[in-house]
Amino acid sequence: MSNPRNGDTKPPCLPRNGLVKIPTQPNGLGSASITKGTPAVKNRLCQPSSVPAILSPALAHRSDLPIPSLASPLSLAALAGVSSPPGASLVGLNTSEGSEQPSPERLPGSPSERQLAVDEKILNRLFWYFSACEKCVLAQVCKAWRRVLYQPKFWVGLTPVLHTKELYNVLPGGEKEFVSLQGFAIRGFDGFCLVGVSDLDICEFIDNYPLSKKGVKSMSLKRSTITDAGLEVMLEQMQGVVRLELSGCNDFTEAGLWSSLNARITALSVSDCINVADDAIAAISQLLPNLTELNLQAYHVTDTALAYFTAKQGYTTHTLRLNSCWEITNHGVVNMVHSLPNLSVLSLSGCSKVTDDGVELVAENLRKLRSLDLSWCPRITDMALEYIACDLHKLEELVLDRCVRITDTGLSYLSTMSSLRSLYLRWCCQVQDFGLKHLLGMGSLRLLSLAGCPLLTTTGLSGLVQLQELEELELTNCPGATPELFKYFSQHLPCCMVIE
Repeated sequence: MSNPRNGDTKPPCLPRNGLVKIPTQPNGLGSASITKGTPAVKNRLCQPSSVPAILSPALAHRSDLPIPSLASPLSLAALAGVSSPPGASLVGLNTSEGSEQPSPERLPGSPSERQLAVDEKILNRLFWYFSACEKCVLAQVCKAWRRVLYQPKFWVGLTPVLHTKELYNVLPGGEKEFVSLQGFAIRGFDGFCLVGVSDLDICEFIDNYPLSKKGVKSMSLKRSTITDAGLEVMLEQMQGVVRLELSGCNDFTEAGLWSSLNARITALSVSDCINVADDAIAAISQLLPNLTELNLQAYHVTDTALAYFTAKQGYTTHTLRLNSCWEITNHGVVNMVHSLPNLSVLSLSGCSKVTDDGVELVAENLRKLRSLDLSWCPRITDMALEYIACDLHKLEELVLDRCVRITDTGLSYLSTMSSLRSLYLRWCCQVQDFGLKHLLGMGSLRLLSLAGCPLLTTTGLSGLVQLQELEELELTNCPGATPELFKYFSQHLPCCMVIE
């Protein structure tokens, strides 16, 4: 993140992974990253905040207030009459809980200006126009602003990310002290992502976060050394957890899942954990009768595992993502469609052994599907797209990235799908201009990705202006996408965000 230097108040731009870094602070804010939104949303967050010119009748008649300069949190602080401390970053200020913050009575300016700067009705409306990282800055301006911003409503849907080294303060004697998480509790965070933690770190988190026992609904552990014992303690103590993610955790075993999984869990994500195989799926199917969503990336899961799901889960489970499950074949697809007939979201991304016959099984049996991801399935051909177009009439999203055998013929089948809103064709190397012509009549399309398609020309791409309802168009690494073409799109698709 950039620091304001030489009067630069450029609004912060989120990194590509959507994480916003907050420096370690001894004031109870804690150290965190905050993540939210889709790539499209993140791109929009990179733009300056759009604060309305008129915020209230009182502000509308105050010509002496610098309303046009409200494009950044630091200029908003200037409205309050508070100067930024030296070295303050755009994301967080290194102030302490004991440091004196300006009170409303001590702000410069006339009494009416001071009242405007701390008017809670105005602030409650105004602060909605700022991103998460900007709100973290604004909360440091004064106690009145912090009191308004620390309302949980401003932080709904955000997840703090805490790394193990940020969980402790080093005391003068070299001892470690667990950081205060009171600031997170005040804002009512009900989900956390802990990175690189051990069993002891999790126990410390449970003991120090006031809402951990009942108030935390979602927990994510990434690249952590949690063992079977730590997993069992966490799920036993944190009785409010209904969403659990384990990513890159290689120290727990399938026995740990058998001993710790609780029936209250409705969403489970397990990825890149080397000890997860068929027996883990058996534990999930038997211990989680209320499961609605399962995201699984496991290299050793076979077709047999997909037959373990019970009739109860067949009724409740609506989302299944099997990413890079290399051993899954069409036989596994047979087991899946019979065990989970009510799926609305299915991903077989990276299941490289699945063929057109497997897609036919999906299309014939999972008629409720609204999202289907077949990316990185090299055996998929145009025939699979014909099955999809014929049977999946409710499908709204189709991902075909790296399906290298798809041609213009396959796109002609998709052109009949009136419900399709999002179509991803990244690196489909056989798609040509003629195939794009089939898509021009799809008035329902809102998002189209053609990134990395090498055969598309400027002429073929220019025809996309006929898709007047398009909201997002991705053309990265597309040789036919020229500066002149982007200028043409800006003139003829003014409401579409074109990603270069």
